[in-house]
Amino acid sequence: MFHLQGKVALITGGSRGIGRAIALRLAENGVDIVVNYVRHRKNAEATVAAIEEYGVRCLAVKANVAKDADVDRMFDEIRKIYPRLDILVSNAASGVLKPVMELTTRHWDWAMDINARALLSLSQHAVKMMDNGGRIMAVSSLGAVRAVPNYTVVGSSKAALESLVRHLAVELGPRGIIVNTISAGVVDTDALKKFPNRDEIIGESLRRTPLGRLTTPEDVADLALFLCSDLSSMISGQTLVVDGGYAIQG
Repeated sequence: MFHLQGKVALITGGSRGIGRAIALRLAENGVDIVVNYVRHRKNAEATVAAIEEYGVRCLAVKANVAKDADVDRMFDEIRKIYPRLDILVSNAASGVLKPVMELTTRHWDWAMDINARALLSLSQHAVKMMDNGGRIMAVSSLGAVRAVPNYTVVGSSKAALESLVRHLAVELGPRGIIVNTISAGVVDTDALKKFPNRDEIIGESLRRTPLGRLTTPEDVADLALFLCSDLSSMISGQTLVVDGGYAIQG
């Protein structure tokens, strides 16, 4: 149905959580995968093994996407195996969770470099390997447009990410490359465990979500699959929200 067999996708932060779910969903539909990770080697190895069970190829590359030298090296490794790249999913994210008055310039730069600027560098490399019909996706969150306690630098970086997607969509559209953002609701991943008010966030999300459950990594992966397919060929520069209706209630 999705006609993705033989395509190649790079998923940053692809060893765990949402990135892993996207990698597995694409692999299930015949896509060869490059899993980028930075610290969790065992998770990456387990993800590679799970992907290869679908009969596709998978390469794991350790690289910090906030460092230009690492990104250069990662694409050198990719080109040794794959002559082209069809899909880029910028999912790797990080950032400190602190009140505004406790934040430093280092906290700001760290979040912006990993969560926003990395997409620019990744896209500049990926586009050189893409043909007409290429797909670029960035994974964002509702904190890009809503004030969330302790989320200041991460939310700001996600807002910058969504703006960058719109500009990329305009410039890359004439080349036949489609760029979009996936904005996920509350997803109970390892990242959420770092929130000091995690239980409160989950409880409030369950209470306010019309569909009555949290968003799962697989829900996000299903949207990514759709955006990789020809079914989404006229959706570009958009932020698509997958949250069970949480955001529509103000």
